[in-house]
Amino acid sequence: MESSKVYYTSFKTTMNENLLQKLHRLMKTAGFEDIDFNEKFTAIKIHFGELGNLAFLRPNYAKVVADYVKELGGKPFLTDCNTLYVGSRKNALDHIETAYLNGFSPLSTGCQVIIADGLKGTDETIVPIDGDYVKEAKIGHAVMDADVFISLNHFKGHEMAGFGGAIKNIGMGCGSRAGKMEQHCQGKPHVDQSECVGCGACLRICAHEGPEIANGKATINHDKCVGCGRCLAVCPKDAIAADFADSIALLNYRMAEYAYAVCKDRPTFHISLICDVSPNCDCHSENDIPIIPNIGMLASFDPVALDVACADLCNKMPAMPGSILDDNIKAHVDHHHDHSHEKDHFNMTHPDTEWKSCIAQAKKMGLGTDEYELITI
Repeated sequence: MESSKVYYTSFKTTMNENLLQKLHRLMKTAGFEDIDFNEKFTAIKIHFGELGNLAFLRPNYAKVVADYVKELGGKPFLTDCNTLYVGSRKNALDHIETAYLNGFSPLSTGCQVIIADGLKGTDETIVPIDGDYVKEAKIGHAVMDADVFISLNHFKGHEMAGFGGAIKNIGMGCGSRAGKMEQHCQGKPHVDQSECVGCGACLRICAHEGPEIANGKATINHDKCVGCGRCLAVCPKDAIAADFADSIALLNYRMAEYAYAVCKDRPTFHISLICDVSPNCDCHSENDIPIIPNIGMLASFDPVALDVACADLCNKMPAMPGSILDDNIKAHVDHHHDHSHEKDHFNMTHPDTEWKSCIAQAKKMGLGTDEYELITI
């Protein structure tokens, strides 16, 4: 496969061009107008940020993308899918409220917010892909209903996948509740007995009689459970959770295959901003000191090349003083007397993680290539 073009610009501005204008120019130079947007529903996949987290992308950037789509005749909407874990984005009502509180309202972004997998995270489209690890991806219905797909991603560290880039924003982000469970684990939730009050909400919502109540406590019969995730959404005590038991490599493989399911057979475009590079996902209700300085904005038609280019740029940067990366580098050097692990800032930030298996699987699936030409504008 030939190398892909990845376009880059720094955050340096002049009195004649601000960052928002620079993002528009980046997109234009990268070929955004080659896509036919006329009367096309256009999903702009973005992370709205968990309440309390301040590292997520500012809504101003989303407005640039939405306005550009409208300028070209398209019908844009901002979207994401509900989360598996307890937080402020586990159902569509809480999710939309969080998006608005974090600044992503129609007034500020110029388009509507649609939670792609519906009220309780069960509104999904089954996408056959026959991958090595996923045969049928479960994707939020509104994402798959769109004619054009755009990912607008905050590039950052991640406590499970090494980093959160375009592929994670697409693959994990667009999975329905059941899709997220399939990527994270074997797709079967469990009940925290100390939190369960035996109300029966899980039993009433389940179409397969998976939950069973005995002695005032619920359990999940995994022989009957199909991993739809409905019980997670309705539990009033948040006592039901998914089992995150699989290896990092399996998570990465599935995530890459889900990203392929989202992107195949339609126009896509991908944007990553390397700023406020927090060590953890924006799903956290807090954000730590950035691990490296801000770098810039990148865009490409190839999400795989985009992720690799972002990672390479990050790994060339010095660690931010006082960050977890800086602390880990110092501890590693003191203990091992070498600097070999400093070449991968994301592995050094979270030593139990790696990200290259995701890139390899995405490349194998035909999502893109890890060979790129970086074009600076």
